[in-house]
Order: sequence, then structure tokens, then C-alpha cells
Amino acid sequence: MSLHLAEISAAVAPGAHAVLLLDQAGWHLSEKLAVPPNITIIPLPPKCPELNPIENVWQFMRQNWLSNRVFQSYTNILDHCCHAWNKLADQPWTIMSIGLRDWAHRF
Repeated sequence: MSLHLAEISAAVAPGAHAVLLLDQAGWHLSEKLAVPPNITIIPLPPKCPELNPIENVWQFMRQNWLSNRVFQSYTNILDHCCHAWNKLADQPWTIMSIGLRDWAHRF
């Protein structure tokens, strides 16, 4: 996660500051995490998928392409997940509809 934050930090424009909304996974909030000075982490409340659209994206992928399967191997799991992700990436309108939050567009 520290390496990921370093990559994000490098992409932040000079003089700008990034704010990351993250769930409360242990690696997101570890005391050992090296958070660059141009990034602020804001943890989302626990068990709030309505605030974390990626949770709904994963649910959509499971319901449409990944459920009711018996995977033969780890590689088979990765192949199916990559296929599902690529199918979803080809449907940006679907991603937008899954991630849209009415409360974020009221004003």
C-alpha cells in the first residue's frame, strides 16, 4: 500500500493535494503505512457500501460473470476475474450507473 500511495503521490500535480477515501482494511490504515505529505487518507465508516461504489462494482461482477462456478485452479480464478473486469471495462455506461450516487449530485 505504501508503494501504491507513492505512485499516487507522484501523479499529484505540484502544489495540489490528494484525498483518498478508503475502506478500513488493515493495510489501508496501518501505523506502518508511509503516507506522502501530499495525500490525506479519509477512512469510510465500516459496512457502508453505499459510500464505496467499488463494492457495488464487485457485486455486479459476481452476480453477472463470477457466481455459480467451480474454479479449477488459482489461474482459472484469475482468468475469469480478468475476463469479467474486461467485459465491464467495455461498458463504461454500466460502471457509471453502478457507481452513481444520488446524494453526490444533489447540488
